[in-house]
Amino acid sequence: MPDSIVTINNLSFTSYITEAQIRTRIQALAAEMKERYDGLQPIFLGVLNGAFIFAADLLRATDFESVISFIKLSSYRGMKSSGKVASVIGLDIDIKGRHVIIVEDIIDTGNTMHSFIPELKALEPASIALASLLVKPEALEHDIPIDYIGFEIPNRFVVGYGLDYDGLGRQLRDIYQLAE
Repeated sequence: MPDSIVTINNLSFTSYITEAQIRTRIQALAAEMKERYDGLQPIFLGVLNGAFIFAADLLRATDFESVISFIKLSSYRGMKSSGKVASVIGLDIDIKGRHVIIVEDIIDTGNTMHSFIPELKALEPASIALASLLVKPEALEHDIPIDYIGFEIPNRFVVGYGLDYDGLGRQLRDIYQLAE
């Protein structure tokens, strides 16, 4: 079967991770989380905009009580991280003494979480775990613990399943990588 190709802003992207592969991996992550959080009613903290689909699908895959809230953090401009993290929408739920699972779409340099996790720790949660659909080990600049990893990928630009290129491509069901 030939790779599917999509074009966004004159750039070509090829199919990389299918919707079925994502769904299977999310089921496995939810099962791992159940072992740790069943009965603890954790707070899933989705990072907008990119993680909204992953957060929704992950929450639906769980079969233990939990709460979900969203924050908006951003460090991207175009296809590159700006290196500066801006909190656009803040936390609107009390996390003191609660177990928090941060749900991210992708971790590449780690700058966003490196800046955000200390801020979250200051609010005194019982624990903080980090779940990311995608991780780029080659691009990491910070040693941040990632508790739940969907897929490790090479340091290539990707879109789809919530991830975008200048706001476009989030609706794609598969994840596509920039064509070489």
